[in-house]
Amino acid sequence: MGASTWQIVWKFYLPEALPSLTMGGSISIITILAYTAIAGAVGAGGLGDVAVRYGYHRSDPPVLVVTAVLLVVLVQIIQSIFARLARRLDKRIRQ
Repeated sequence: MGASTWQIVWKFYLPEALPSLTMGGSISIITILAYTAIAGAVGAGGLGDVAVRYGYHRSDPPVLVVTAVLLVVLVQIIQSIFARLARRLDKRIRQ
């Protein structure tokens, strides 16, 4: 008369795990953003390439600062979106 294994997974385990999975996704996306910036610094393009090519090689510190601030802002936006989503998915928090 009890629930099947799949019903337990879908009705109990998955809803309880969604906030943690969401924050894990956030960390993954931020890590990918960091790795692409690092890859860009060695010539793969992107923000890292802009920082190195126009900021470092041309001795233009404002370009370095702007790209660093842009990366920090992107990380903060991604983190806040995923944190808000995780809070909405968390059944323990009354809304």
